[in-house]
Amino acid sequence: DNQFRAVTNLERSLREDRPRSLIQMATGSGKTIMAITSIYRLIKYAGARRVLFLVDRRNLGEQAEKEFGNYRTPDDHRKFTELYNVQRLTSNTIGSSTKVVISTIQRLYSMLQGEAELDPALEEESLWEKNGALPKEALPVVYNPAIPVEHFDIIFIDECHRSIYSLWRQVLDYFDAYLIGLTATPAAHTYGFFHKNLVMEYSHEE
Repeated sequence: DNQFRAVTNLERSLREDRPRSLIQMATGSGKTIMAITSIYRLIKYAGARRVLFLVDRRNLGEQAEKEFGNYRTPDDHRKFTELYNVQRLTSNTIGSSTKVVISTIQRLYSMLQGEAELDPALEEESLWEKNGALPKEALPVVYNPAIPVEHFDIIFIDECHRSIYSLWRQVLDYFDAYLIGLTATPAAHTYGFFHKNLVMEYSHEE
């Protein structure tokens, strides 16, 4: 029921053309399954051309890739990956037929900088968790014609309370896309970044 409510509320927010939406759901309550359901509906019924599922650690990307692979669509029961190409980025190249891109924010920043490759070790952990590793100033991002601002229609940001912090904020601001944040533990800056548009709140107690 909570996933159904989250999808419904998110679609209402998108219909109202609100550019940023925040979904707060307790750990283990199905944020990723809810996100995949939303992505499926947005591609099939709303004409989304390309969707980004953004994580801040490689293992979270691997988990998301597995969830996409296991997901069966509610209408015809085929696997999501049988219908649409899902690519978890392990290199700095996005396939032309890819519908859903799964990437770490570290790799996406590297691609926007025009780098040919990224050391995979840099994707192993979130810089949010490394004391003293976060610079005070946001990283500079300039226009990259290989990845134009309209490259993604919608961006789902997993553990968004970490990904939007000072270090990576400009990576998200770069794209002209609807931003949808997923978190169990939002902070004050999380609400601010998503314009206080909390479309779903499902607490640990519930």
